[in-house]
Parts: sequence; structure tokens; C-alpha cells
Amino acid sequence: MDDAAAGTGSGGDIPRHVAIIMDGNGRWAQRRGLPRIAGHRKGIEAARAVVKTAGALGIEVLTLYAFSSENWSRPASEIADLMNLLRRFIRKELEALAGEGIRIRVIGNYQAFENDVVELIDSAIARTANNRKATLVVALNYGSQSEITDATRQIAADVQSGALAVGDITNEAIDARLSTHDLPPLDLLIRTSGEKRLSNFLLWQAAYAELLFTDTLWPDFGEDSLRQAIEEFTQRDRRYGGL
Repeated sequence: MDDAAAGTGSGGDIPRHVAIIMDGNGRWAQRRGLPRIAGHRKGIEAARAVVKTAGALGIEVLTLYAFSSENWSRPASEIADLMNLLRRFIRKELEALAGEGIRIRVIGNYQAFENDVVELIDSAIARTANNRKATLVVALNYGSQSEITDATRQIAADVQSGALAVGDITNEAIDARLSTHDLPPLDLLIRTSGEKRLSNFLLWQAAYAELLFTDTLWPDFGEDSLRQAIEEFTQRDRRYGGL
């Protein structure tokens, strides 16, 4: 553990992989009499602060749930606003993230977005592919049930072709076919805004992750909030089903 990580004030190890369900942008705006897009804009600022703090703490992987496969049910105007924010974020933050040695990964079917957005995402992934200091994973048009279903289809095809025996279908075989297969196991999953559900996010990966639910709305979740979450994580006793 480096000096920054030690600053959490506990002898426990910090998590290698933290995931966050960034919830509460709309309610943050509503409580202030503002349009929902104002909450999403403020949420981008929170994301920027959290990425910076995660790096300072020595967290290897930070996964942010930015757009779920269910978010398509939102009004078209809000989806357009979210896509514009995604465009701005990539254009504004890419060089800074690349300069800090952060690798950008995306999980989910982002190819369903408009062509220019797909091109921006592809360029961000390629631009940072060789960075090794930390990894920022952004879940875009992501749904965990679809991810597991896709992995199951891959296994079925491999069995049908003879590349995989039925007896070789293991947890590891499924894990190897998930979009997170090359990332460290998920240690801590945080959800903001007071909701206490996973909302189809990293269901397989969260099997033994520590879960932390906070009433703080995402736009108000910043450096101190993340440090407090990591501090609580270091105090927990992870037994993985043992005694």
C-alpha cells in the first residue's frame, strides 16, 4: 500500500477494483428547481473528482455505470443530452486522462450509439490502450443479464463445436467470457442516492464484493465521500463464505 492509500487511516488493504452506480442526478436537479440536464452536468464534475481521488488512493480499476441498457426508456431529449455530455467529456478529459497514465475501457454495447459517439469512444480506447497506471472502465449501454447471456451463448457455441467439453463449464469458464475478464475481481460496489439495488450492474462480478449504499446524491459525491467509502471498506471482514 502506497502513502496515498495509507492516508485512509486504517491498516486494511484498499480495494483494487471499485465500481459505482452513479445515481441521483435527476433528483439533485429537481430539489433545486433545475432541469435534469443540470444534474447530469454536475454529475460529470463528481465523476471527474472521483477519478482523480481514486488515482490518488492507488485504486487500480474504477468502473462507472454511466448508461444502462434500460436507460433507452428515458425521454429522447434526455438521451440526447446525455450523449452530448458524453461527447464533451471525452473531448475535454481525454488528454488529461491519457497524460495521467489512465487506460480507458468500455463495457456494454456502445456500438448502438450514434456513429460520431462510437468513433470518439474508439479513439479514447485506442489513445490510452498502453497506459498502465490505472484503468477507468465506463459502462455504456450495459446490462449484466445480457452480458451473462452472451457468455452463455459463447459457451454453448464452444460446446457445439467441440472446443469445450460440458465438464469444462466452470465458474472460471464463464468469467473468462465476460467483458471484465481481464480486470481484477470487484472488491467494492457503491450506489449513491439511497437506492438499495444493483440495477442489472455487474451481477456476476459482485458475488463477493462488498456493497455500500449511501444517501448522498451522485452530484454531491466527491473526494471526501470516496475516501469515507474506502475507509469503511478497510474496516470490513471479508470471509468469502468462510468463518
